[in-house]
Parts: sequence; structure tokens; C-alpha cells
Amino acid sequence: MSASPDQLDLLPDSVLHRRTMVDCQIRTFDVTDQAVIARFLDVPREIFLPANCRGLAYSDSALEITDSALEITDGAANGVCRQLLPPLVLARLIQGASLRPEDRILDIAAGTGYSTALLAGLCKDITALESDPGFASLIEANLQACNVSNAHVVTGPLAQGFDKNAAYDVIFINGAVEAGLDTLFNQLKDGGRLVAIQRFAGEANAHASKAVRFEKGAHDVSSRFLFDASAALLKDFEKAPQFVF
Repeated sequence: MSASPDQLDLLPDSVLHRRTMVDCQIRTFDVTDQAVIARFLDVPREIFLPANCRGLAYSDSALEITDSALEITDGAANGVCRQLLPPLVLARLIQGASLRPEDRILDIAAGTGYSTALLAGLCKDITALESDPGFASLIEANLQACNVSNAHVVTGPLAQGFDKNAAYDVIFINGAVEAGLDTLFNQLKDGGRLVAIQRFAGEANAHASKAVRFEKGAHDVSSRFLFDASAALLKDFEKAPQFVF
């Protein structure tokens, strides 16, 4: 599934497709950060998809990819599923992180590396964390194809983050979370931001979810609602079931 640098535009009229995606999806969803928009225009989303669904690269839907469907050369398929967020949701979530060129980022559940490639052009340094070695290998190949040189790909449990490269200015989570963020908060600098889609579990609002920005202060972590959004729940951040007597 990886591409060589001379195969970046795999779809006919790929540049036109990206422009249409930006104009009709991203700009209309209150994304105004010109640096973010430029990255979505520059990075070809299709190379981060299996060949059989590249025709959907610029649709406005979330795309689910399992490691068993990929041409993985390192590691066995483990039934791990990753979701590429819809472009409009991903763009607004990135905008909500208020990125700066000097930022150091941890990109969690990076999947095939699309979010990493986008973020890499907006920061100083980025670490892409995957729990699945097959996806991690794929991220490395795809980032190389996009000539991304400021990214490091690591493997490990998602909720444990990657302490070796901490502290981070921004932690970006590609998916929905219910719990298990405390270790990640500890890996943020003071003033650091964590953005994710938070799912609120419970009988009354089991399906409610919102994009949220957490910010670490000197003594606590505050949160701010960004926009309504949904995403697949990452099992590493699933809330433990509660027993009712």
C-alpha cells in the first residue's frame, strides 16, 4: 500500500479532488486557519488508503481500515481497526489544537499516517504512536513517500503515550475516548493541549460525543468544547464497565 515519491497523485485529477474537498467540506465547516487548509491541499489522502478504496479518498465520510485488509509486510494482522476521520472533522480538530511551528506533537492511533503527514507540516517534531506493528510499518513507508522528515514512528499501548519523547505541546488522538487520559496529561507541558473526540458513556447519553480540547495548567487540566462530532471508540480509552446491583 505504500507509494514512491513519484506516485503521490494516484487518482486522476488528484489536485482538483483535494481542492474540491477543501472548498466544499473543510471551508464550509468553519475551518479558517490558512496553514491547516494548505496542508490539506498539499497532502494526497489517497496514498494512505488501500488500493480498493482510493476512489473514496475525498469523500466526506469516515473510512475504516483493518490491518488484515492491508498489504502488511512486518508483523501479523491482529484484527486492529483504525478510522480515518472525515476530512472536515479532522481539519477542525487540528485547528482546535492551535498549533505553532515550534510545537512537539504526539499523534496517537495514527493508523496509516495521514494525520501525521498533515501535522508534520505544522510543527517542529512529531511522534506517531501505534499499538499495531503492521500499521506502524505502513506509517513509515507512507511518510517516506510524502518526504516527511520530522516524524518518528513508535509502537506501544496507546493510553501509555510515549514518555521517552515527552513533554509534548500537543497530543492528538485519532478517535473517540471515554477514559484513560491521565497518563497522557502527565506527558503534556504546562500550557500543552490534548484534542480528541470525547464519548460520554451512560444510559442517558450513550451515543453523545463532542470534540474537546484539554489544556494543562500549573495545577489542573481544563477542558473546552469545540464542536459536535463522532468517531469510532478506541479500545485503549474505553471506560471500564460498571456493575449495577
